[in-house]
Amino acid sequence: MNEITNFRPNDAPETDVLPHNIEAEQQLLGAILTNNDVYDRVSSLCKAAHFYDPVHARIFEVAAARIQKNALASPVTLKAFLEDDPGLRELGGPAYLARLAGAAISAFAARDYAQMIYDLAVRRELIGLGRDISAKAAKVDVASEPKEQIVEAEQRLYKLGEQGVAERGFQSFLKAVTEAVNVANAAYQRDGGLAGTSTGLIDLDKKLGGLHPSDLIILAGRPSMGKTSLATNIAFNIAKAYKRGMTHDGTEGAVEGGVVGFFSLEMSAEQLAARILSEASEVPSEQIRRGDMTEGEFRRFVEAAKALEACPLYIDDTPALPISQVAARCRRLKRTHGLDVLMVDYLQLLKGSTKESRVQEVSEITQGLKAIAKELNIPVIALSQLSRQVESREDKRPQLSDLRESGSIEQDADVVMFVYRDEYYKEREKPGDHDLEAMAKWQQVMEQVHGKAEVIIGKQRHGPIGTVELSFEGRFTRFGNLVKPWQQGSDF
Repeated sequence: MNEITNFRPNDAPETDVLPHNIEAEQQLLGAILTNNDVYDRVSSLCKAAHFYDPVHARIFEVAAARIQKNALASPVTLKAFLEDDPGLRELGGPAYLARLAGAAISAFAARDYAQMIYDLAVRRELIGLGRDISAKAAKVDVASEPKEQIVEAEQRLYKLGEQGVAERGFQSFLKAVTEAVNVANAAYQRDGGLAGTSTGLIDLDKKLGGLHPSDLIILAGRPSMGKTSLATNIAFNIAKAYKRGMTHDGTEGAVEGGVVGFFSLEMSAEQLAARILSEASEVPSEQIRRGDMTEGEFRRFVEAAKALEACPLYIDDTPALPISQVAARCRRLKRTHGLDVLMVDYLQLLKGSTKESRVQEVSEITQGLKAIAKELNIPVIALSQLSRQVESREDKRPQLSDLRESGSIEQDADVVMFVYRDEYYKEREKPGDHDLEAMAKWQQVMEQVHGKAEVIIGKQRHGPIGTVELSFEGRFTRFGNLVKPWQQGSDF
């Protein structure tokens, strides 16, 4: 085999050489020039920017442009495009192209070389990023706060990490069908139950089929509707039911329930824990806050706290988190403790890297959350605020058009659910005590809506839309399964 590793004229030793492998670049280019089909195998992994030698980058770029147009890329056809390239002239002119092709290894190893070129390019970017961070930190500037530098560095690392997620490309229909059958089989084994993780709310599970991996679920509502309560209820139900074992694909993981990650950007971890304890111990949350409990209630509260100690529910209450940090923290949690469901309370309190407009920032956040769901193969439930236009309507039930700030929330979500409590609005319509007839009517309406809540499914990619009725106990901030009139007296 011809050796082409030693004919570079200016291989002068450098004091601080960045990681690279000229031989790998030469071998890959040679393989592409002798067999253009190799390009299709490496194009998703390796780009012109990943080559260390600028001449190699230009050769790859020209070859790629010709192959994409279904034209031949060989030393002869590329000669016309690169004849006047000063860098190539330094390496011996168009003859260098012929020597590349002549010394090419078999096409079989091309992807390994492409992977090596890509990995070294990432290393160089990391070194560059490290130097930038170091230089910025060393330059003491009033306008540049250390905290801002940390956020900026994390965002750049996140972007670099996102590039590292190799494209999956096409997979055979057989493989996709096998995965679909495995999911259906898992549901069938649960007695025709759920394909996804159970929320612990029977009617909601029936409508959704459970929470599915890689889905982004938006849970929206106006203030005081109980968004956070429903999210904490679902999180608690999933964590409480957690059982580890062998999953249908032969790996070890959650066979029931799951490990829950909860980003609480609005409430502190203590406030969130108090809510969950209120639900579990059936002691009103305001009494817990004031410490105003009877001995029996306090005992129940302590017992509930002991029982919850073992629950795999992890809370992060860092305010104004950038979406890049959310992704990094989720990956870390998945590695260390596992992660089966992610909750974000709430979407509008996250930060994006874009400062252009709020719409673009929200769009980046929803795309980031969907990317987390797909990459970690978990359901992500993100809470969202609704615009005030709901309040001005006669029927205050929310619609998809009420989602605030961006159409991307509706686009990127697999499921959009709204929490609605008629009782909240009817309470505020109480007539004066002197109007006895109106008062009697109001009391009748209040009896019908008392302790009830609706979850309106406004969008669902793989299931029906519709309304699910739940019970709501405001004192314990608890949603539950609503017993229908025909189920009274049965073991429901």
